[in-house]
Amino acid sequence: MARYTGPKTKIARKFGEAIFGEDKVFAKRNYPPGQHGQNRRRKVSEYGTQLKEKQKVKYMYGVLERQFRNLFEKAERTKGVTGEVLIQLLESRLDNVVYRLGLAPTRAAARQLVLHKHINVNGQNVNIPSYRVLPGDVVTVREKSKSLEVIADCVAGFNHSKYPWIEWDASIMGGKFLHLPQREDIPEKIEEQLIVELYSK
Repeated sequence: MARYTGPKTKIARKFGEAIFGEDKVFAKRNYPPGQHGQNRRRKVSEYGTQLKEKQKVKYMYGVLERQFRNLFEKAERTKGVTGEVLIQLLESRLDNVVYRLGLAPTRAAARQLVLHKHINVNGQNVNIPSYRVLPGDVVTVREKSKSLEVIADCVAGFNHSKYPWIEWDASIMGGKFLHLPQREDIPEKIEEQLIVELYSK
């Protein structure tokens, strides 16, 4: 399956949440898409609810099925609560850290910045969006890319103190990944236990 590049509002309406960030269209039409979207009251099975939650998180973080399955299996092998470890692994992806630092307006835009070699980790250029950022790593914009208008605009209007596991440093246009985030600090509405139950069947 290829990465989804279609209308994002349509997907957000499917899940009933603005999963890709602020969305003006979704705010006006937050019911499912389609002719009968406002009237549909279909009962969803337990499996359907679990599957929907997994799909929502995959779309949210821009991860394909095989990548997601590998992350889940890694979370299972890691000490701790599997669901929470899974979310921490997703949060420590480089494209997500770039997004959390406020260097890009969306995770998809952050992924593009990484792919186009605008991002350094500990002074070395990294162009792999799934690269795992470790506590203590410093993620910055490459020197030649600091003048990019899209990055400057994002940084200017961003609250850099909103995520306690990342420390922003304006002088280097980047930040330090202090530690893995606590579950309660992650703002997205995710029911990770449903995903664990789905993969445990």
